[in-house]
Amino acid sequence: MILEIDGLVKQYKGITAVDSISFSIREGICFGLLGQNGAGKTTTVEMLEDIITPTSGTILFKGRERDRAFREKIGIQFQHTELLAFLTVDETLKTFSRFYKKPLPLAKIKQLCMLDTIGKQMNNKISGGQKQRLLLGLALLNDPDLLFLDEPSTGLDPQARQHMWQIIKDVKEQGKTVVLTTHYMEEAQTLCDEIIILDQGKIIAQGSPTELIDQYCREGQEPQNLETVFLNLTGRNLRE
Repeated sequence: MILEIDGLVKQYKGITAVDSISFSIREGICFGLLGQNGAGKTTTVEMLEDIITPTSGTILFKGRERDRAFREKIGIQFQHTELLAFLTVDETLKTFSRFYKKPLPLAKIKQLCMLDTIGKQMNNKISGGQKQRLLLGLALLNDPDLLFLDEPSTGLDPQARQHMWQIIKDVKEQGKTVVLTTHYMEEAQTLCDEIIILDQGKIIAQGSPTELIDQYCREGQEPQNLETVFLNLTGRNLRE
């Protein structure tokens, strides 16, 4: 297991954002965290990323407690990141690559993230989909073992979303582990090998997309997808 989480809790002034959750993530898969806004997805991921400290519980990386080298082995694409408007795409990649001892070749990053044709464009002139692909490229510069993606396709048009999905599939095929938060059920069903569904800080379901659909969609109920799974579990639509 690349990550093992046991009894994870996060409280803020008496409010329990994450309520004693336990799960593990196998190496080389895309692992999804699903839930409505406020369900605890982002708080959970920020604890896994070592950005915020849990109130209690343990997180092991490759069987050991995380040390100072942990952050050198992970990549993070945040949901909201502002890029310097006065830099080009190429200049941004070169600047961020200097943060790492052994960055991947920029040509490889540009090819993987479909950035070859926009290298000379200024950051404030690229589209939303191009910006998301650039942010993903920045997260991959250090050749991480573990990649965190926080709602990477939010706000993208259907074509840009398809491009992002293909890149994520390509990244996984390279043997990297991807942890994905999303509220797009189609995205989770397309990309994820395993999923946990969070509601009010608790895990209410866990398994592969197929397993969850088989377990929680009633016979003859349509559509047979993760949207229906969430509706049956909570009585709510995911985006309410």
